[in-house]
Amino acid sequence: MKALLRFSRAVDAINECVGRATYWLILVAVLVSAGNALVRYSLNVSSNAWLEIQWYLFSAVFLLCAGYTLLHNQHVRIDVITGHLSKRLQTWVDILGTIFFLLPMAIAIMWMSWPVFVDAFQHNEVSTNAGGLILWPARLLLPVGFFLLVLQGLSELVKRVAFLRGMIPDPSEKDEGPSAEEQLAAEIRKQRGETA
Repeated sequence: MKALLRFSRAVDAINECVGRATYWLILVAVLVSAGNALVRYSLNVSSNAWLEIQWYLFSAVFLLCAGYTLLHNQHVRIDVITGHLSKRLQTWVDILGTIFFLLPMAIAIMWMSWPVFVDAFQHNEVSTNAGGLILWPARLLLPVGFFLLVLQGLSELVKRVAFLRGMIPDPSEKDEGPSAEEQLAAEIRKQRGETA
């Protein structure tokens, strides 16, 4: 189990690194979008390539951050039923959901999307839009994103089993410190206390 926990920590580190790096693609997408709009309306010049770059960037953020989102337990959950269960039962629901739903779905999409990428790469497939971009980089995002999600699913599975065996604290409770709103409120209270 210790080797599996080392694997889990390595996967967590990879998805943390990828997630934090991918944050910057949001800024790039916003700058490309703003620049495209500025040039289009001020100079009456436009290209489909700029629109496609925005799509690629948003796709990259969505797909490459899937594992990061699972790592930070920020994925969509429906806690109407599981919220009333004990921590052990919630952990079993997570384990069964990972084994029977998350992993099969993610592996199937990763497996089926790989030949689509290979075909686009081998044929140097280009967008059908005038001035469009090559498509294989966008096609590659799908298998890579789901590969990272599969790895993170395995990591979460290892952590849940380790928790049930009493080897680690509850992995679903992550103390990530105060939120930005809580930090702002604390700073405002601090400033009011200093000026009062």
